[in-house]
Amino acid sequence: MSAPPPPPPSTPSPAAPADWGADHLHLHRLLRRQPDLLPAGSPLLLAVSGGQDSMALVGLLSGLRRLHGWTLHLWHGDHRWRAESEQQARELEAWAGQRGLPISVDTWQDAPDGGPREAPARQWRYDRLRALASDLQVARVVTGHTASDRAETLLLNLARGSHRRGLASLRRRRPLSGGIALVRPLLGIRRRDTARICRELGLPVWPDPSNHDPRFSRNRVRGEVLPVLEALHPGAEGRLAELAEQLAEEEDAAGELLDLALAPLIARGPGEIGDQALRRRPLTRLERANQRLLLQHWLEARTGRRLSRRGLDSLLDRLAPARGPGQADLAGGWRLHWLRTTLWLSHDADRPPDDRHP
Repeated sequence: MSAPPPPPPSTPSPAAPADWGADHLHLHRLLRRQPDLLPAGSPLLLAVSGGQDSMALVGLLSGLRRLHGWTLHLWHGDHRWRAESEQQARELEAWAGQRGLPISVDTWQDAPDGGPREAPARQWRYDRLRALASDLQVARVVTGHTASDRAETLLLNLARGSHRRGLASLRRRRPLSGGIALVRPLLGIRRRDTARICRELGLPVWPDPSNHDPRFSRNRVRGEVLPVLEALHPGAEGRLAELAEQLAEEEDAAGELLDLALAPLIARGPGEIGDQALRRRPLTRLERANQRLLLQHWLEARTGRRLSRRGLDSLLDRLAPARGPGQADLAGGWRLHWLRTTLWLSHDADRPPDDRHP
């Protein structure tokens, strides 16, 4: 008699804990398909607000760490927006300590006047996470963003007139700083799922009343716009999140094609410039739309910044074949130079002090 066939790769190993649920298995399979998201055996830094999404993240990764070999370190940021925030931070810290989970708590000492503000708070959180990840030598910072967050972001960016890339935002992984990546492993589940996971795993939750504050645009979308869309077209939230995922995949695929299209245009920089430069004449012979796509892709890959449509068109006007050599100052200290045949980049940090603009 022949031996029975081995189990399919997607099934958990026999060592999987008996208390695993379908949510653990779903996340386990995702990480097996994409092992570089949260590499086995690596330390992870989890951003934990105490709300249901971040607590579900802690519960799921705690259950999976025996198979994946991670070490977990939690981080909590107290924005001091509410009188009870300090007490909640202490309770979360005590809960983590009881479970042997190391946690760092930061308090925002320089919160701006005038009440809660989303953008400065977000910047502060990511600045603290970058610093702690560097100190702990952690290459993965993990957040509890869900498909619901992704749907809300798509609607907000659509209303702002965002570029296609903005509609594909909240990706599963993005660079945070140097070799540190921000990872969002829960984008396949919705907010109602994280509430259920917390109930099933017996996890405490510290609700944040600011999540219902109408001064925040995201809360208006969450509480007013999405319920209407769900009433008109049930399942709209899930489909919006799936659309964001599809757009992200198409953006990545388009980037690979642009790399192939750029390859024949790459040249060595003039003089002592060692970095890659771009051939000006072949670029400017292309259709205007293709010039725009390739120049934007080349600039973003090297500076990490995107130009506006108006800025790109102004730059392409100056690069027209009839125009001579020149240069243009870009954001972040970058400068684009061009001769009749070549264009290349320099950065203020690489220039002698006497050669910088005041």
